[in-house]
Amino acid sequence: MESQITEKALKIMEITEGNLCDHCLGRTFSQTVEGPDNKYRGEYVRQILNENNSSTSDPCYICGNLFDDVENGLIDKIIDKINHENIEFSTFLVGCRVSPEILSKEGEIQKNLELDVENIKKEINREIGKKLYSTLEKNVEFDYPNIVIMVDFVNNDIDIQLNPIFIEGRYRKLVRGIPQTKWPCGKCRGKGCPSCNYTGKQYPETVEELISPEAVKLAIGSESKFHGAGREDIDVKMLGSGRPFVLEIKEPKIRDLDLEILEEKINKFAGGKVEVHDLKFVGKDRKGTIKCSSTDTYKVYRAIVELENDINDDKLNLLHSMEIINQRTPIRVSHRRADKIRTRKVRSITTKPIDARKFEMIVECEGGLYIKELISGDEGRSKPSVSEILGINALCIQLDVLEVNI
Repeated sequence: MESQITEKALKIMEITEGNLCDHCLGRTFSQTVEGPDNKYRGEYVRQILNENNSSTSDPCYICGNLFDDVENGLIDKIIDKINHENIEFSTFLVGCRVSPEILSKEGEIQKNLELDVENIKKEINREIGKKLYSTLEKNVEFDYPNIVIMVDFVNNDIDIQLNPIFIEGRYRKLVRGIPQTKWPCGKCRGKGCPSCNYTGKQYPETVEELISPEAVKLAIGSESKFHGAGREDIDVKMLGSGRPFVLEIKEPKIRDLDLEILEEKINKFAGGKVEVHDLKFVGKDRKGTIKCSSTDTYKVYRAIVELENDINDDKLNLLHSMEIINQRTPIRVSHRRADKIRTRKVRSITTKPIDARKFEMIVECEGGLYIKELISGDEGRSKPSVSEILGINALCIQLDVLEVNI
């Protein structure tokens, strides 16, 4: 074994004219020499060669003594930057950027000697990570770390990437006339004009804008993104236990938020228009699953229906048999939804007369059923409909969502 190591090491020394640091020498033997790290392997190979690394003052042929920076002062610079920006975290990952010349020289040696070993960037990341772990007592996380520390050896720079946090909860919308998320002004398309008072918005406030600011403020984040489990129409209240949502807070400097305090702050800021509850931290994948297919959910609606003519109470019982509904994309959303026929199931319908031309209707159904069109018929695009079954033109004059179950 030693003879094979000696033969390979001599070839490497010939290519590099003997100018190779212990890290870069040891890395070429990472598959053949056992040891705790590549520096140890490099020292071991030198012992076999009876060679001292101090025999030359020239920089390492591959890395140019880059590992000296890792050993001397780099960790302190990283910690100083984290402390200066007041970043709170418990897990981290290290990345780096090195010059193409370093990668080219390393690749040249590996190709000439037919080596299949890790590249220098992996070793740099590991060495920095080990030192930060022992100094900060924070854990390395490969899948989804709180922060990513990017060390740029080309531009002598350190960048700290703060990964988002995700908070799930439910919201209740207690007033009408508020959309879930921002609508650009229809006249200026978000640029700002006299019609929208130069806000660029069709509506002055949204559910998102009533929930997000306090969370961004408390986390000292840069911005947020709102992910809802569907959405209700602007003129519809969201009552009951509320609609599930996930709030994504980007670049948070504080991650360990007191969610009870956050809930209080949001509800106070929203001023009775919106309420949130059941806040909890979730993983990044939750923002996708919460937007699950609408047919995987079921919802309960309360509608006030107005009829063109009087009707007796007995005839309302005909509505209780409605079950399978086929709906072509409603006229009112056809400009932004694909024109197709959707089939949805009604679980139950109950009715309660209000007067001769009005009644309350409670509908439990699959998600994705358009209730307003279920009532009106939408010029025959929704079959069957309340209008068709009763033989009278019917119109939804008020609608509330009572439950959203996912």
